[in-house]
Amino acid sequence: MKKILAVILLGSFLVGCNDQKTAYVDTTKLIQEYSEMKEVEASFTQKSEKMKAELDSVATGFQNEVREYQENMATMSQAERQAAEQELRQKQQMLQQQQQMRSGLLRQESDVVIDSLVTKVKDFVKAYGEEHDYTYIFGSNESANIMYAKEGLDITEEILEELNSGKTSVETEE
Repeated sequence: MKKILAVILLGSFLVGCNDQKTAYVDTTKLIQEYSEMKEVEASFTQKSEKMKAELDSVATGFQNEVREYQENMATMSQAERQAAEQELRQKQQMLQQQQQMRSGLLRQESDVVIDSLVTKVKDFVKAYGEEHDYTYIFGSNESANIMYAKEGLDITEEILEELNSGKTSVETEE
């Protein structure tokens, strides 16, 4: 009941606010097609692939050590086998910890950069709204925050064009 009342009140408010300029932006499309975001994603993909290649190289070395141990274990004493197995377990744990640590650091670095870009986009949309005299600019995404909007209210392409043009602030058209 409270939800219905809230929707009715919101609808009444919006109907009464005909002089207010509103629009929406497809936030998913905006982030995905923002050229700087594409560059950041490409950079982190390259870093991730480089890290994977380095870790694969180390893992190959470890696998060779395991293979060598397996080939020589028949000629080893019980004490030598136990020592070799213990050393191999420690190396394996170290490799796993190194992989987790490096992946975690890369993920943290990526999160910081992406959060910074999202903030930049939000700030840009805010400035765009102020410069173009919008009362509201709503965000829409795959969760369908905007269920319906009159044609012409989607300003995603305009925002993308200005963001990708390299403008650092919105310039009013004259």
